[in-house]
Amino acid sequence: HTIRKDSAILKTAASWVEHADWVPALLTGVNNVSQIKRSRCAAGHKAMWNESWGGLPSEEFLVKLDPKLKGLRGKLYEKTFVCDEKAGYLSFAWAKKFGLSTEVSVGTGSFDAHIGAVGACITPYALVRIMGTSTCDILTAPKKDVKNKVIKGICGQVDGSVIPGFIGMEAGQSAFGDIYAWFRDVLTGPLKGFLEASSAKGSNKNEFLEAYKKSIIPYLSKEAAKIPPSESALIALDWMNGRRTPFANQMLKGAVTGITLGTSAPRIFRALVEGTAFGSRKIVERFKAEGVKVDSIIAIGGVSKKSPFVMQVLSDVLKMPIKVAASEQCCALGAAMCASVVARVYKNLDEAKRNMGGGFDATYRPNKKNSLIYDKLYKEYCTLGDFIEKNTRG
Repeated sequence: HTIRKDSAILKTAASWVEHADWVPALLTGVNNVSQIKRSRCAAGHKAMWNESWGGLPSEEFLVKLDPKLKGLRGKLYEKTFVCDEKAGYLSFAWAKKFGLSTEVSVGTGSFDAHIGAVGACITPYALVRIMGTSTCDILTAPKKDVKNKVIKGICGQVDGSVIPGFIGMEAGQSAFGDIYAWFRDVLTGPLKGFLEASSAKGSNKNEFLEAYKKSIIPYLSKEAAKIPPSESALIALDWMNGRRTPFANQMLKGAVTGITLGTSAPRIFRALVEGTAFGSRKIVERFKAEGVKVDSIIAIGGVSKKSPFVMQVLSDVLKMPIKVAASEQCCALGAAMCASVVARVYKNLDEAKRNMGGGFDATYRPNKKNSLIYDKLYKEYCTLGDFIEKNTRG
């Protein structure tokens, strides 16, 4: 994109650097691009780095994508580093600015969700769900189990991207909490327009609107929880922002079926929550279809902390218990765990997790009766998804 907009950049750029690599390089005083230590996580999940084909995609491959990429490969890198390796020591300039010592170790970079899984004390075959506006799902497996198998339909599969020595796999949903926020905005939009057009003066109407917006999702959750799952229920497809997993297709659109004149806002909300849970089940079943087991579910992020209703529906649909990590800041905690290994406080991440992990503060267990109903609704969800994918412009 940058080259197409300003080709002069291609001619003058020394290289292209991931932000997660730039910050450690800056802190350690690196002034030669060839000395920047590149993150295995970033390179593998975002730049298609793989050791088996000599690192990044070849010049030939890049030129097939676009002839303008000719010469780019030689400006990049070969080697990458995992999250518990040292990028260097804090430079004199930054040590002075922070009031610290130049003996402070700086670790290599990584991505938030992957390090959040470390902070959640991920274990092999535990699926860590980072649940917010969207979801990012992280799973690790021993290399001896995966061998050379490529897991189809997920977002990435990288040796050492989460825990060194293990295969890190990434999946996710393009929208999760954003779907609930969208429905909230649908309900508040007309009221906002009315208040803005009204003759009332002062800040009271703005305060009322904000209070109303804040109350909608808690109210809908409370009322939706009173509605039992039903085989004749609404079915919602969670592709309002496209689909990340399985088999990414950002052109797809969402859908809701089964609406009647008797359908209430809480019933639509429940269908949206169920739809996001069915999308989550699709991810779990994609792993299983590829021979990758999912032994347990760990949840972190805002939705896991704020919405017991959503978490219970998710547990019912997945038919698995879900443990919620106690830490409010698992990504920061995971980064601290990696730093503790870099600084040799602990010898490896297993030891760091044992000593620094925050444990879990809630566990949601599936309601067997609801799970049986959701098995049938999930089939309807899959049927709707197949129809939308085959018969709409998306």
